[in-house]
Amino acid sequence: MILPAVRLIRQNDTHRLIPSQYGEGGDSVLAQIAGDDAHLQDLFKLDDATNDRLLAENDRVLGIGIHELVFGVPSFRIVNAAFCHPHPLGSRFNGPDRGAWYAAFELETSQAEIAFHKWTELAEVGWTEEELTYDDYLADFSAGFHDIRRDKRFARALAPDSYVASQELAEELMKAGSLGVVYPSVRRPRGTCVACFRPALVMNVRKGKTYRFRWQGEPKPAVSVVR
Repeated sequence: MILPAVRLIRQNDTHRLIPSQYGEGGDSVLAQIAGDDAHLQDLFKLDDATNDRLLAENDRVLGIGIHELVFGVPSFRIVNAAFCHPHPLGSRFNGPDRGAWYAAFELETSQAEIAFHKWTELAEVGWTEEELTYDDYLADFSAGFHDIRRDKRFARALAPDSYVASQELAEELMKAGSLGVVYPSVRRPRGTCVACFRPALVMNVRKGKTYRFRWQGEPKPAVSVVR
């Protein structure tokens, strides 16, 4: 397979929106079902025993080894979680066994990506009204990524309704030792996204603002700043 060109990407302040409940300081959903503090601690122990991030950090996950994860830097758990908790069906540039750090160069692009995917989930279950908050995690990149912007050879990897071609490309890129992919957003014209394959390259991660997304029967939510 022909691979995309590698270009040096230096981009600060990229945006990755994470549901607040999964962010640093977020309230665990286990607290909602615990009868008391002792019960909650037992639930935490059970959850930890099957937590993919904790398993990976103890070198017990096949998709990613402990030598690839990061430790001792700000938000390292947030970074590691992106690689250790892939979607069961994978995402655009990763399969179900190993995640990636997806981010957008522009806040509006990250918001558009989140809005599309969450609305798809809501529509599948017939739930068209929802309110959720997302924390914006900023990160900087300076590395050589495979770049498919303006490269028509890889148009199939940008299919709006299928990840088959993009996951096949990602598999070949991983075999070739790729650091990640830069690509045009499928959900926002002129937006740019990055899928980083290596935790150590997600640099200077810090928490930005929190945003409230409110869906009221329409695909496009109302978005407002919480703090």
